[in-house]
Amino acid sequence: MTVNRKANIKILFALTLVHFTGDFYSSFISPLYPLFIQKMGLSLTQIGVISGINLLLAFIVQPSVGYLADRYATRNFILLGVLMPVVFIPLSGITTGFWMLLTVVMLGSFGSAMFHPSVTGMVPVYSGDKAGLGMSIFNTGGTLAFGLGPLFITWYAERFGMNAMPLTIIFGLIVVWYLYVIVPVPQSEGLRTLGFLGSVRESMGKVWKAVVCIWAVMVLRAIIGQSFTTFIPVLFVRKGYSILSAGVILSLFTVAGSVSGLIAGHVSDRIGYKPVFIFTYALMAPVLILFLRLQGSWVYFGAVFAGAMILATMPLGVAMAQILAPRGRSMVASLMMGFAVGLGGAVSPVVGKLADLYSIHSVLIGVSFLPLLALPLIAAFPRVK
Repeated sequence: MTVNRKANIKILFALTLVHFTGDFYSSFISPLYPLFIQKMGLSLTQIGVISGINLLLAFIVQPSVGYLADRYATRNFILLGVLMPVVFIPLSGITTGFWMLLTVVMLGSFGSAMFHPSVTGMVPVYSGDKAGLGMSIFNTGGTLAFGLGPLFITWYAERFGMNAMPLTIIFGLIVVWYLYVIVPVPQSEGLRTLGFLGSVRESMGKVWKAVVCIWAVMVLRAIIGQSFTTFIPVLFVRKGYSILSAGVILSLFTVAGSVSGLIAGHVSDRIGYKPVFIFTYALMAPVLILFLRLQGSWVYFGAVFAGAMILATMPLGVAMAQILAPRGRSMVASLMMGFAVGLGGAVSPVVGKLADLYSIHSVLIGVSFLPLLALPLIAAFPRVK
């Protein structure tokens, strides 16, 4: 792997744009859950199934693609991957039942899972000697997309109707053409002659215990984050907020996470990753509980702080693991993102079922205590800068 000390801004922007575009279209689903419930009569359990299968594909696809991306230098995973959510997610607006909705979401999610390992593995190559900041900038593309996407699609659905959603495909196709021109071919990591387990052993070696600890913390973060982003729109619509207001709350939640991710990336390059993890996870539980108890306009402020806490360390787990295991950048990225997020998403149907039995508010209060379980694991992190 060749890494220059100076960042390549043009390529880093293109990689971030890949992340933004794919996640922008993927973000259309969650804020529209209240409308899907109204249109199709879906239960919260079915909503949890859609959300869970959506992320389960990341669990299945990303490690496989990460393995192949470290063996073969090709842009196919990136370009086809970003094209699929651009095409299939907008079709959800014209679906008429649970199974049709689930199918288009699965196809879009499959594509999203394809591009993430390859493009994430390329970020350290073009970030120079600021891996934490570079990964945070790249991650900002995704979190900003999940912030602006709900705001855009809730406005669009109210203004033009859900049947007009397929027209948004046009904008995505223009961006994909630009990416086809700009995005370079990824570098091979020289693992082509090794099998799957051999690639894992070669890329991780003696650091596997530290990588597993980071991965476990990322799984807990995924459970917390997915539970909140899935059920926040439904919770606040049931509390009397409009669908657009619920979209604004979700947007503030994720945009705040993109800003906090940039700050966390900059700070981690100076003082290391471990102190940043300890700070955010120690504060996360009280901030989330406070957010759920706020009322009126204070909810919008609570969404900012809650999103900032949950999403701040998302890029740091990836960057930290890639520093520990530099030869398997795509594989490690898939473990920290797809594999971890997929396992976290597998809990969504359980969260949805509990919400049907009790209430969304009560279940999210319980989820808010999960960050405390991560603190012993973070204490075992190696000190990495």
